Amino acid sequence: MPCVVLDMMDRRPIWAMPDWVSEHIRDALPASWTLEVVEEETDGSGDGSARVSEHILDLVKEAEVYFGYGVPSEIIDVGSRLRWVHSGASGVGSSLTPAMLASDVIFTNSAGVHAPPMAETVLAMLLYFTRGLDLAVESQRRSEWSTERFYIADAPLLELSAMTIGIVGFGGVGREVARRVASLGARVMALKRTPVPVEGGPVQLTGAEGTMVAGIEMVWGDSGLDSVYRECDAIVLAAPDTPKTRGMIDADALNRMKSGVIILNVARGRLIDENALVEALSRGRIRGAGLDVFTEEPLPSDSPLWALKNTVITPHVSAVTRRFWKRETDLILRNLSRYMGDSPLEEWENVVNKKEGY
Repeated sequence: MPCVVLDMMDRRPIWAMPDWVSEHIRDALPASWTLEVVEEETDGSGDGSARVSEHILDLVKEAEVYFGYGVPSEIIDVGSRLRWVHSGASGVGSSLTPAMLASDVIFTNSAGVHAPPMAETVLAMLLYFTRGLDLAVESQRRSEWSTERFYIADAPLLELSAMTIGIVGFGGVGREVARRVASLGARVMALKRTPVPVEGGPVQLTGAEGTMVAGIEMVWGDSGLDSVYRECDAIVLAAPDTPKTRGMIDADALNRMKSGVIILNVARGRLIDENALVEALSRGRIRGAGLDVFTEEPLPSDSPLWALKNTVITPHVSAVTRRFWKRETDLILRNLSRYMGDSPLEEWENVVNKKEGY
């Protein structure tokens, strides 16, 4: 009898899997299929759990489909019947093991599911700097009513409608950021690695309620990245961690950016050379940095990033939301319908390109 293994019982209470998730999946399965729900807690943080118990491996041996947080190599090793694996995480780095790369198993992830709260975290961090809240917090900690830095001629206060926001990586998170900042009047320049099916210029994005938002200027390649560095007042990193993106924000990149730029990273910590960022922040070359992800996590207590007044640091929690399971379950059910209907892979959502790493 064909089997689906559901291994997504997250240990974190806010992301604990509701009972209705397994009920919806079971209802979507043909009568001849079974659903095995793993009751053991797993770790859905980062790219997903690295642990696999013998009980789970025994279930996977009989499974055709596996839903988990990440896909450890042992799953692929023992799952001789597996045809499709899905990760509740967006990142796939830890799942792209030699076993996964060598297999012909379909691999999907949850890119985009986490996008709305991540985009709102970006917006909060952006406004933190554009409205000088970092200056206000500094004065508050000293119990000091201080207005001088707000009134000086070159006060670091900006309005979004006068800003150009660069978005590096135009997947689910990048698009949600674009919708929000464009609706507030910002000019948006979005970078993709390869050209999109438009000949440059503005493209339209549908807003959350079906309304159209201002045009997004699409750029790509090295020339596009140079335009982002040269023209943007704030740069949002929303790209995956791949060999091509790793360390892309280094000293050279920082020096090519506009003076006073704001850098916001909710993607992956390894996209930034943190030593170069600290140096640029310390000398005022960068207005501020909003960071949710880091090269090493947890961020070491002796990292100079903690002490800088022009950083806002969150502990890799930009995706946290109580609404995760509705979007995640809907994604699983849509692809499950495609799987059962033998739909061509081109019609699926979130199929991971194992070669490219995202």
